[in-house]
Amino acid sequence: MRNRKAINTNNEDITNILPEECISYILSLTSPTDVCRSKLVSPVFRSAADSDTIWGKFLPSDCYDIISNASSSSSSKLLTSSMSKTQLYFHLCKNPIIIDNGTMSFGLDKATGKKCYMLGARRLSIAWANTPRYWRWKRVPESRFSEVAELKEVWWLDVKGAIETKILSPNTTYVAYLVYKFSSSRYGFEKKPVDLHVELGESDVGRTFRIFLDPSANIPQFSREKEDGWMEVKLGEFFNEHGDDGKATCSLREVDNYTLKKGLIIEGIDIRPKDSR
Repeated sequence: MRNRKAINTNNEDITNILPEECISYILSLTSPTDVCRSKLVSPVFRSAADSDTIWGKFLPSDCYDIISNASSSSSSKLLTSSMSKTQLYFHLCKNPIIIDNGTMSFGLDKATGKKCYMLGARRLSIAWANTPRYWRWKRVPESRFSEVAELKEVWWLDVKGAIETKILSPNTTYVAYLVYKFSSSRYGFEKKPVDLHVELGESDVGRTFRIFLDPSANIPQFSREKEDGWMEVKLGEFFNEHGDDGKATCSLREVDNYTLKKGLIIEGIDIRPKDSR
């Protein structure tokens, strides 16, 4: 009987031995993906996995400072005061907030909790963007930003965006994507490829990709349509080690001056951890 009792004790479910707070702490040492999977183990794990102790550790240390820079003070107040840390984490994964006077958005990668940013069109350096003959700024309901840039016509296309690496998550490979679509009247992007490029700091020359943004049927398609209806194409990637490399600069160019181009609508440049979609 004593041996049988000892065996039963040794085989006892860990959820009957450890308090829920301990299970929550152990889960907080894993990853957001592991925590979500743990909910399938038992009701105790499911309850522990919803703890603010866990999701508070997955939020970036400067998360509330970033939120305080949100464009709308009321939305910032809602996020900081009305949501638990668990709610805030998942809200930022699905609903990036607009910051820096409406020119950027900030969110989180659901699988890792790492930072995701999008540079809106107003944040980009676009050659002749403020010349009405070449570009126009307009509102579209499907954009997270108040304005997007629509190309009326240019021969020289030059679009750049830069982000300080110190605001990104460290030890992370980031990928930059141009987010765009075409108007009903477009021209030139099926005739001439564009150059896509990302470089890190002043010493990195980066790598240039040359693709067709609007390829014909016999040419490979490198862009993809997102759930929100926008298209995205990879500009390049870079590794952010400690955040001390200065700026990561992303660009889209076609500057031969011989091909007229029109109809491109730019929402911005999305910068997010690799393999986060």
